[in-house]
Amino acid sequence: MEKFPITKEGYVYLEAEIKRLKSVERPAIIEAIAEARAHGDLSENAEYHTAKDRQGFIESQIIQLEDKYTRAQIIDVSKLEGDRVMFGATVTLADEDTDEEKRYQIVSEVEADLENGRVSLTSPIARALIGKEEGDSIEVSAPGGARGYEILKVEFI
Repeated sequence: MEKFPITKEGYVYLEAEIKRLKSVERPAIIEAIAEARAHGDLSENAEYHTAKDRQGFIESQIIQLEDKYTRAQIIDVSKLEGDRVMFGATVTLADEDTDEEKRYQIVSEVEADLENGRVSLTSPIARALIGKEEGDSIEVSAPGGARGYEILKVEFI
């Protein structure tokens, strides 16, 4: 069983999401299936088939999240230090073409949220950053073509 790194906040989120799926989504879909069954012939009952598909999706999500939950290795980012980029690091970058600054924290896939500056450890930008340090330049393949960035700052907050 391969462990994967996750921040404390990500672990708490994972736990809450599993609880929500089991205590809110699962009972709601069971109720929807029962209601659809009450409408009669199941072979032509679109509501029933939709509810059953949704049930399969929810159960699949629960299994996947529980697997991640059991394999998670919590990393306390506040106790990390160093000059090199690794899991949990918050990195400030400068776009080499526009000088625009961007800031990203490298987190697990479960807690990735690009809009809030949290990129997955498996994302192209994180893979390019891992092991690098302040002053290094990286190149990242993006949908619009390759982009170059300079690492301005590496911190663990």
